[in-house]
Parts: sequence; C-alpha cells; structure tokens
Amino acid sequence: MLDTVQFERRGWQNRNYIAGHGKPVLLTVPVTQASRDELIRDKKIDNTQKWRNKHYRALAEHSYRKAPYWADYREEIGQLYETEWEDLADLAIATTRMLTRGFGIETPILRASELGDFPGHKSELLAQICAKAGADTLLSGDGARNYLDPETMDRHGIGIEWQNFNHPVYPQHTRGPADAFVPRLSAIDLLLNAGPDALRVLRQARSRG
Repeated sequence: MLDTVQFERRGWQNRNYIAGHGKPVLLTVPVTQASRDELIRDKKIDNTQKWRNKHYRALAEHSYRKAPYWADYREEIGQLYETEWEDLADLAIATTRMLTRGFGIETPILRASELGDFPGHKSELLAQICAKAGADTLLSGDGARNYLDPETMDRHGIGIEWQNFNHPVYPQHTRGPADAFVPRLSAIDLLLNAGPDALRVLRQARSRG
C-alpha cells in the first residue's frame, strides 16, 4: 500500500462508486485539509461529519439490501462502520483486507511506510519498495507504460509484467435482463453480487501483455 506519496485531492483515495437504482452513488470519506502536500499516511478523516452512518445506510438500505450475498457480509461491513477511524490509510487497508478475505486472496498486505524511507521518485521509488519487500516482479496496469521505466526497474532486479484490464461482466441485482451492466464500481459490488464466484470473475479481467 503506497501510503508515502502525496494525497490526491478529488482522486479515488477516499471515495468510490456503489450501485444505485438508476445511476451509481458516490461515497466519499471526508478528510481534513492541513496542507496540499500531505502524504496519504498522514491524512486524517473529518469525523465532525456523520459520514459513517450515511455510508452504511446507503449500502444496507438502498444499494445492497437485496443483493444475493448481503447477509453473508452485513455483520463485517457493519463492524467497519462502527469503528471511529482517525487515519484514512487505516480505513483503506481495513476495507481492502475485508475484500481480499471475501475473494479468498491471501496475499500479504504491507504498507510502504513500514518498510522504511525511500529517497527515490516515480519508477525509482517503486523499484526501491519492490526490492525492500523481496519482490522480483511488478504487476502493472498497461496504462503505466507511458511513465514506468523498465531500465530503472531492471537496475534493482525487478521485472515488469504488464496487465491489460478487461472489465468482467457479472449479474448485478439492481439490473434487469434488458439493463446495461454498470462497470467501474467498487469491488464491494462484485463481492455482494457474486460471493464465492467473485475470484473467478476477477481472474477473467486479467490478460497479460
């Protein structure tokens, strides 16, 4: 988890879309604004706003109450929203771990800030983190070809495996047979609609370049 880089305002580090009856619903975790240069690891959640109850109600009452696997994950999701999180990174990691458990993914999750201080930037930074974590290959989306430098990675003994993402299509409980599939929602949409089949669906999205 790359928590040692600058927080991106109006990015996707504190928000995501879930299903809606009509158009998707955007859930945003409010954050405090100390400076424009804050790192993700230092970003604080603004708990003066009642966002936790709002988010849970959106999930439980409006978006996924009738989803096939809502009952399987309702309690765990509820526990996430009962916790008063202070740091955005802690919340992001907790939600990611909940999803990976649901998908049956056992890959360990590390925070870059726990591995040490890295002086590099861009490709150099990624190469240093990979090397520190004991990796020999970086799995990267195809869109990074324009800025990821293979020579820099190679100097650190890190190869690159490019992945072309092809968005999988799966049944969505909010969509009827004649309705178009809604792509690019949070992974919670896949989990609550596909349950134990979610990992197979995810693997359909991966094609190696």
